[in-house]
Amino acid sequence: MGILNGYNMLEKSILITGGTGSFGQRFVKELIVNHNPKKIIIYSRDELKQSEMAMIWPESNYPNIRYFIGDIRDYSRLKLAMTEVDVVIHAAALKQVPTAEYNPFEAVKTNVIGAQNIIDSAMEKGVKKIIALSTDKAAAPINLYGATKLTSDKLFLAGNNYKGLNKIKISVVRYGNVFGSRGSVVPFFLKQKKNGVFPITDKRMTRFSITLDESVKFVFQCLDRMLGGELFIPKIPSYRITDLAKAIDADCSQKFIGKRPGEKIHEDLITIDEAINTIEFDNYYIVAPDSNYFDWTLERYLKNNQLSSGIYCNENFSYRSNDNEHFLTVKELKMLIENSL
Repeated sequence: MGILNGYNMLEKSILITGGTGSFGQRFVKELIVNHNPKKIIIYSRDELKQSEMAMIWPESNYPNIRYFIGDIRDYSRLKLAMTEVDVVIHAAALKQVPTAEYNPFEAVKTNVIGAQNIIDSAMEKGVKKIIALSTDKAAAPINLYGATKLTSDKLFLAGNNYKGLNKIKISVVRYGNVFGSRGSVVPFFLKQKKNGVFPITDKRMTRFSITLDESVKFVFQCLDRMLGGELFIPKIPSYRITDLAKAIDADCSQKFIGKRPGEKIHEDLITIDEAINTIEFDNYYIVAPDSNYFDWTLERYLKNNQLSSGIYCNENFSYRSNDNEHFLTVKELKMLIENSL
């Protein structure tokens, strides 16, 4: 217990921004059940969700847990929460595409300014590692949410360039929709099932999919392997929205209503412009930092992680939800839905 691929969690204090969200709650559960770190700080602005979470993991029974009310927009509060923290997992964000389209600067304040606050406060407080969670919408963004997350990603990765004597390492994890998470299409379709009609924006629509457990496992893997400056992308399947509707109820009709503002037909995880720096491994990709700005080499990464190989992708490579080699079948989607309930 406490060791994940050589990374000793027993001696670490870990802060999770957005710690009461779907990812944060599952990540905390994994920490408590299998790793028992020195301290877990759940940092979020929602006191109701914190009180609900505290009923599951009360401080009286789990003395290494702290619940910290705060907003990542608030630098002084964030800096206080970072005291004696070793690792930051950044999961807080304004994530709904329509919300960001209609409240643009609110998304900027949380997703961009909040990101810089995390970097600055972590450096000031001597944090050793940051992993920031991103989204497929940050690759070739067409909506404000994606644009703010792309900016956030650039800020985190660039933080490795000006850390000076600081020992901090900062990396980003980019993945697709978390299957069945709050605010995703699965709970929406399940509610619509009783009406006998699924409103679908476009019949061509495809999405990447990752389960909550897979996303947590991947972040732990990246936390162990990171040198700093990498953008990690897991190999995950795609699905068609029409197949998802069939998996929930094949007898319901499908009504095509047109795509929402800022919505893509297909999503990208790696763009063709990122291919030149993209390295493929068995179950994930890395977009490596540009060597002109950061001392990162594939040889150093392989040696540090005791890996035998990693292959640079060809210059025409891209990773899109509609071109994926692995599509979930209706049967597989049904199984995922059952497991997510």
